[in-house]
Amino acid sequence: MPTTEAPPRAGDREADGPQGRQANSSLVLMIALLLLVAVFQTPIRRALSLPLMQNWMTVFVAVFIQALPFLVLGVLLSALIAVFVPPSFFARALPKRPTLAVPVAGMAGVVLPGCECASVPVAGALVRRGVTPAAAFAFLLSAPAINPIVLTATAVAFPDDPQMVLARFVASLVVACAMGWLWHRLGRSDWLRPPARPSFEGLGKGAAFWGSVRHDVMHAGGFLVVGAMAAATLKAVVPESWLRLAADNPVVSILVLGILAVLLSICSEADAFVAASLTQFSLTARLAFLVVGPMIDLKLFAMQAATFGRGFALRFAPVTFALAVLTSALVGAVLL
Repeated sequence: MPTTEAPPRAGDREADGPQGRQANSSLVLMIALLLLVAVFQTPIRRALSLPLMQNWMTVFVAVFIQALPFLVLGVLLSALIAVFVPPSFFARALPKRPTLAVPVAGMAGVVLPGCECASVPVAGALVRRGVTPAAAFAFLLSAPAINPIVLTATAVAFPDDPQMVLARFVASLVVACAMGWLWHRLGRSDWLRPPARPSFEGLGKGAAFWGSVRHDVMHAGGFLVVGAMAAATLKAVVPESWLRLAADNPVVSILVLGILAVLLSICSEADAFVAASLTQFSLTARLAFLVVGPMIDLKLFAMQAATFGRGFALRFAPVTFALAVLTSALVGAVLL
């Protein structure tokens, strides 16, 4: 008597497809890495006891631990948007004209209590749900710098300079909107080449939600590790005496702290306290540190490349940095 074979379920197709093979490869790589650590544990322990490596590990763990909760928050929000929010909602919530949608999306950054690691996956979800990229990028840049948690932390870190809160808010919002408008005028859709994502069609909303969370955590988390490692390496090898020399020149100090913000990759919830400790620098230079960091740093560049494509990140990051430094200098001259 002939038998009919049950059609494969969506979850089985996912396990047998490229995503399943990638997961198996990652598992094999992890096992191989654990075996190498077990075999060479004595020289590894000896190397980790060196002061330089201890400093490296401290910075790496600090950057990673600071960013991970907000990365997870962003991934959860991204999955919620992708699975439960209909595309028609964004059509109603944002103005039809991109030039008006950009400042609205920029101001919407006030309501997300997260840092830059949360804003990247959320912005990616907005683009996939049909939001004009110009508005999504304005939100991506503004949310980490003008949300209530970050502004409160800035006020606490600068109790004698309350104008720093207003300066950070104004400069960050100006840069976010300017970058959104620049993308609307000059950006090209072929620069956006986000990596392929698994399809969760045919699954229930719960399964689709957790499938999207699992994919984004594994994908963006790897780039977060790479960015944290690079930040720790640079922090461990750059002499502190270089900072003291740079602080003596007002123009150079702004540029140096902007670059330092990129290299250190500090979470926007904590960067105000680091900036407050750099007392050898002017308030305007420290404002540049606070404006640049939440918009472009090593881990953010890696995450933006993972979410929107390397071609996008290579064009978007340098322009964002230059505009953030210039805006910080102008706003600092007026408000500080």
